[in-house]
Amino acid sequence: MNEHETSREAMTAEERHRERMQRKKELVDRKIARATIDRGVLVVNTGNGKGKSSSGFGMLARSLGHGFHCGVVQFIKGTFSTGEEAFFRRFAGDQLDYHVMGEGFTWETQDKARDIAAAQAAWTVAANMLADPAYDFVLLDELNIALVKQYIQLDQVLAALAARPPRQHVVITGRGAPDGLVAVADTVTEMRVVKHAFDAGIKAQKGVEL
Repeated sequence: MNEHETSREAMTAEERHRERMQRKKELVDRKIARATIDRGVLVVNTGNGKGKSSSGFGMLARSLGHGFHCGVVQFIKGTFSTGEEAFFRRFAGDQLDYHVMGEGFTWETQDKARDIAAAQAAWTVAANMLADPAYDFVLLDELNIALVKQYIQLDQVLAALAARPPRQHVVITGRGAPDGLVAVADTVTEMRVVKHAFDAGIKAQKGVEL
């Protein structure tokens, strides 16, 4: 056993922990020092698991807390009131513009022409937000669904995102995010299903809204 190994053996668990944390701190500090770009980010939450919209609304809450001017467009959920809508409507006015534009889930409406018209009307509102520098944060909830079904063309969405004000943050949610959107996003999270209460026969309830 050499001198270094003997020294390591003599260290207490607390000392070893401090050494590991110091190395980790140095690594994190180096990453922070390299992150010098200051601009708005595009976040995409996708996948089949729960939490895509919830994460987006969590970021909305944070943005409102910072005093940002925010906009929300919900592309699908429209026939029932959700907890997030009930809560965030309290902020509507000077700080938040909230638009529920969907006709509901497509299996409920069973009317493709109506779904397309609703999605395109929602996109008109969303595009205006993306073009307006007054909006610091924009949440486009379930936009991916409209893109997957080709109710809205991906090219026009990508063009609007590319031309948006440089400091505007955008969050897009919904399963099946197109590859083109994933490619231009700054942060992409894919939610994965491990278990779901609905599959066990547990109905959706207020608060968890499965």
